[in-house]
Amino acid sequence: MNISSTAGHVMPVRNLRDYFRQSIDAAIDRQGVAVDTHATHYVVNLLTIFSRSEELYEDRGDMYGLRPLALMLADAVEAKTAEERSFTLQRIGDVALFIAGFFADSLAYKLVDLDYYIYMGGSAYGSLSDEVRGTVRGRALAGVYAELAAKFQIVVDVLNDVRDETRRSSDVDLLRTYEVWLKTGSRRAAALLRQNGVVPMTGLGTRPRH
Repeated sequence: MNISSTAGHVMPVRNLRDYFRQSIDAAIDRQGVAVDTHATHYVVNLLTIFSRSEELYEDRGDMYGLRPLALMLADAVEAKTAEERSFTLQRIGDVALFIAGFFADSLAYKLVDLDYYIYMGGSAYGSLSDEVRGTVRGRALAGVYAELAAKFQIVVDVLNDVRDETRRSSDVDLLRTYEVWLKTGSRRAAALLRQNGVVPMTGLGTRPRH
């Protein structure tokens, strides 16, 4: 598979799963953060799956694309079975993580921004962890979902790093970076601001509250 960068080049990748694993491991090292290896493995698999558009977008006959997170949450609340609810919660977390990680800039000036996706995704993974705990599936994945819920912002920062490395661009939109830091408290955004001579005021950057 090929991965294109915004610099106009195409980078051939022999094994996409290995590419994502190596890129994520490198980003984690660069940022000096800790993410459980099982959670990292989950994210690598997620990125590999969502690299196929038919896995990311939903085809409902009259609609093809991404269903809004709020509607997916309503689906989870109205689910008739525990399996259906768990599937929908996982879908919310997965989509929110992917969009926040790779398409955060596209959320600027929208009705819902990056902080909304971080809140929704982290909450969905947290609820999913509680939902499956005690089940056969939960013995393998409850801890992974709990880790992703607790470190959703950190994982988003890691994926933002992977995205920017793929772009091969040193350009930083300082206004957008400041906005992201202000809304989410992202440590990566704060570091980028400092690297470009902007010192964030301690206490201003906040975690999303809803």
